[in-house]
Amino acid sequence: MGQFFNQPDFGTEAKVVLPTDTINALTNLKGACLYVGIAGDISVIMTSKFGPNGEYPIILDAIKFSGVPAGSILPVIADFVVATGTTASGLVSLK
Repeated sequence: MGQFFNQPDFGTEAKVVLPTDTINALTNLKGACLYVGIAGDISVIMTSKFGPNGEYPIILDAIKFSGVPAGSILPVIADFVVATGTTASGLVSLK
């Protein structure tokens, strides 16, 4: 697993995440990993899923991580957390 250029090894920004099936600029996490407060499944759209001309991805691009434990950090870089397929809660984006 690599590291993003010019990004510290610790979080400097955190926001509560509410899963949604709306994919647009307002719901874009802009490349964040996720803290999971209450265990469950999490469906995310990874950062690499934007189209070649910058088109937004669609819900079918989501991948589901099953059985993510409470109190863990999901070590993926995601742009969107979609409601379809997400049962975990207490989600916080970290950057």
